Amino acid sequence: MRVLLIKTSSLGDVIHTLPALTDAARAIPGIQFDWVVEEGFAEIPAWHPAVAQVIPVALRRWRKNLLQTWRSGEWAAFKQRVRAGRYDLVIDAQGLLKSALLTRYACAPIAGLDRRSAREPLASRCYERTYTVAWGQHAVERVRQLFAQALGYALPESVGDYGLNRAAMAGDVSAEPYVLFLHGTTWASKHWPESDWRALAEHLDRRGLAVRLPWGSEVEKARAERIVAGLKHARVAPKLNLRGVAALIAGARACVAVDTGLGHLAAALDVPSISLYGPTLPAKVGAYGRGQIHLCATGPLAGGGDRHQPCFDGLDAARVVPELDRLLASLENH
Repeated sequence: MRVLLIKTSSLGDVIHTLPALTDAARAIPGIQFDWVVEEGFAEIPAWHPAVAQVIPVALRRWRKNLLQTWRSGEWAAFKQRVRAGRYDLVIDAQGLLKSALLTRYACAPIAGLDRRSAREPLASRCYERTYTVAWGQHAVERVRQLFAQALGYALPESVGDYGLNRAAMAGDVSAEPYVLFLHGTTWASKHWPESDWRALAEHLDRRGLAVRLPWGSEVEKARAERIVAGLKHARVAPKLNLRGVAALIAGARACVAVDTGLGHLAAALDVPSISLYGPTLPAKVGAYGRGQIHLCATGPLAGGGDRHQPCFDGLDAARVVPELDRLLASLENH
């Protein structure tokens, strides 16, 4: 069976879709997926063994210059590639108008969320088969339920399995165990105070434990350099692409992360992690998996969803240190 999957973005949303593919591969031997995804995340679907082809799109880039997109032939090439696939089913796991419109180029029945379940109800009008999936659940479980209904198998009761091989992803990592700080994020309000990162790094340095900090921009690099300045066991990672960051995450003993796509990647790679939540809450979109610890702020703005207002009251380094120490001690005992 061949299925075309539409799930274009974001990094966390793409990662949250992986357990549904694992469910389907176990329920339907031989099933293969082609996955339409934003070009910036095109590496990720290929990591899953049930994905045969990755079909990149560049909606974010294309819509900035529609005339150039048309002249370049990129849009025509995308449509031709989708039309050429012989699919038994198309699943739109995004539930948005932009993703629903991408399904129209495939010659196969189209499945997706019904109007009560989709993020944009109008998207459901593009589907031939619609399914109800209750809100109020974690995003991973919602996608798993959609796949189970669309493909006709019983939903497993077990925790979702991302289907990634951590050891293979880590490759030749440093023999020295290290804790990874995933400090970069898009919302200004999701940034844990730099002084707390520094205090946490100093604590681990006193214990003789190595710390590594990746970065994705010059601003993040400068912050990472300030956090590790003068510390014996802490280092800033070199510039890495997404695959390189994944290897760094896979090789870590543990991670401390803000609410960021890389935190979801750590969960997908089954790396024990502590995730820090200020303006967001983890119940519906938090790091999902085994060994995941969620710490939430307690201030009046906690969980408020403001992109600009910092809100980490009650979640400082003094609270994180004992949690991290307990996590590391538990890993040493295994």
